[in-house]
Amino acid sequence: MTSGGRELLKWLALVLMTGDHVVTVLDLGYVPVVSELGRVAFPVFALVMAFNLAQPGANTAKSAQRLATWGIAATPVAVLAFGQLLPLNVLLTFAAAAACVWAIERRYWMLVAFLAVVAPAWLDYAWPGVWLVLAGWRWYRGQGGQPWLVWACMVLLCAYNGNAWALLAIPALRLAHFNVAVPRSGKVFYGYYVAHLALLAGVVAFAGGSTA
Repeated sequence: MTSGGRELLKWLALVLMTGDHVVTVLDLGYVPVVSELGRVAFPVFALVMAFNLAQPGANTAKSAQRLATWGIAATPVAVLAFGQLLPLNVLLTFAAAAACVWAIERRYWMLVAFLAVVAPAWLDYAWPGVWLVLAGWRWYRGQGGQPWLVWACMVLLCAYNGNAWALLAIPALRLAHFNVAVPRSGKVFYGYYVAHLALLAGVVAFAGGSTA
């Protein structure tokens, strides 16, 4: 994957995620195309993250800490937007996956078991979400042989979603190989995640108040 290609994929996933959240939070029901493509966002983010974590010198501890910090910050607005605490928001799913990679690298097997087996029960996308990042990380590090673990996790993710639209993430990953000039976004994605949920929660609150 090229640097610009990865950023392009992340922006694409951001757009698809936003559409899905608008439909969900505003309770619009089924919206053709938007509802289907919303299922593509998570596996794209997950596999790009897995690639980044697999690069030599990747600071998995820093990634986990940053994701956890933003995930905790997003929790109150996610609760307001979605009307429930559990499952915890997707940033915490990614934080658990990054922390699990960190623990695997140091052979902290009890922590690995907690993060990969116990913690997903409370996280968005549950076990398929955490496992997809781990399978992608193993594959991108060249330790996976054939990518059957990635495909197995994608099948589990489809079962979790109740449809197979997530599989579109596989051909979408071809975009990551384009040598395009897309600047690195830094912390923009994290801030956007919190801000767009806060905005949607505000829209719901305003709509509820205006109809009261």
